[in-house]
Amino acid sequence: MLKKEDIRIRDPYVLVDHKTKQYYLYGTTGLTEGYKTVNYFVTYKTNDLENFSDPIVVFKGDDFWADSDYWAPEVIFYNEKYYMLASFKSENRSRGTQILVSDSPEGPFKPLSEYPVTPEGWECLDGTLYFEDGKPYMFFCREWTEVRDGEMYAMELSPDLTRAVSEPIFLFSASQNKYIKPFKDSAGNDCYITDGPFLYRENGKLVMLWSSTRGSVYCVLKAYADSVTGEWKHEDRPIFSVDGGHCMVFKAFDGRKMLALH
Repeated sequence: MLKKEDIRIRDPYVLVDHKTKQYYLYGTTGLTEGYKTVNYFVTYKTNDLENFSDPIVVFKGDDFWADSDYWAPEVIFYNEKYYMLASFKSENRSRGTQILVSDSPEGPFKPLSEYPVTPEGWECLDGTLYFEDGKPYMFFCREWTEVRDGEMYAMELSPDLTRAVSEPIFLFSASQNKYIKPFKDSAGNDCYITDGPFLYRENGKLVMLWSSTRGSVYCVLKAYADSVTGEWKHEDRPIFSVDGGHCMVFKAFDGRKMLALH
């Protein structure tokens, strides 16, 4: 068994699985140095959020199109299946979020479609699912590496999650939040990051937690709207500002509302 402090991952996502009465922790699995990632995903199982199983491999990229940047897996239970959303990239294909499926939260997960559901040719990452009036929407980021001022989008998916059934809906650019500050790319241009959206309803509003940077310091921000396609407004004060981000919210079995971030 592992203790919580023994686990090193980024982009944590906790599935509260009511079928097995277990929590499953997923995330970006890195090597010991730098930001290089491995070409597989694992989960850690726990019933108390303190003591965890050894890592269980849930997806391996053998015979898969992507060979780098296996990032930010999220797993939900939907229509009696477990669906994973994760970001992938290869030398000849832009980064995108693809959906995988399994009968178990412990995998093995298999690709639901041949390639990502995010727009082909766009550099995208951190897709997350939210259901509005019974319709599945993927929220995702368009990378600052492509557009400098990172963008946030939503896109309606088919009920079986295999494809997009709407054009990408532009929500906002990172610089619309006045708390964050740009950083310079190698050419000296101002750049702003959009990262790690997570959606939930609170007090009648659709709330998005997302991450960016104030200069070089990672932070968690909040935006809200009446609906997916409504006008998005920003709280200019962060909810977390001490170099942490890519968060998600879950309700523990005992009713506590909890936040996970790295």
